[in-house]
Amino acid sequence: MNAYTFTLSGAALAALPSGALHWAAEGCLVVSDLHLGRSERYARRAGALLPPYEVDETLARLDADIAATGAGMVICLGDTFDDLRAAELGEAHALWLARLMAGRRWVWIEGNHDPGPVALGGEHRADLRLGPLTFRHVAETGAGGEVSGHYHPKARLAGQARPCFLVDRTRVIMPAYGTYTGGLNCSDPTLAGLMAPGARAVLTGRVARAVPMPQRKGDG
Repeated sequence: MNAYTFTLSGAALAALPSGALHWAAEGCLVVSDLHLGRSERYARRAGALLPPYEVDETLARLDADIAATGAGMVICLGDTFDDLRAAELGEAHALWLARLMAGRRWVWIEGNHDPGPVALGGEHRADLRLGPLTFRHVAETGAGGEVSGHYHPKARLAGQARPCFLVDRTRVIMPAYGTYTGGLNCSDPTLAGLMAPGARAVLTGRVARAVPMPQRKGDG
């Protein structure tokens, strides 16, 4: 799967090239910030027209990751939908998601864009403690064994900004899994302030590749 493997609080994890996180021992797949329905929201609120294919592309990637890992549990770390109106999926997409959820434990973590897609079933939580790890939408200062999302971190390599995981000894900040998502440069003070010295940026793409987390010029 060309994943990057590492350990967090004793849990053996794999950062997948797609932007998902796999915890094999728990049969768990974690994704964050899918922002399904972003093209619909842009058209509705701003009149901006984007190709309306991001839901298909994102669900197809999630479908493939579930099939490849055999995950019996999926955790969505918030902002699965771009807003509550966007959570009103069309019939084909609703059926697709229902098929993915069938027979699995599915946990929706509350995000700032979607306070919970309660019509879709599954579990709805502000955060989730599972073994040595805590899953939440926004990282908390001083937390340990934490997996979060929200910031959509990106790192620039060879002139191209790519989504990335940020990993240190105590936390993981997930990349946005959705197709139409922006990002925050991982050298931004907000992210740099959360991550410990020696943190790594694990870039997504064909192969999940780790590099030292870039710093702002003048730091270090």
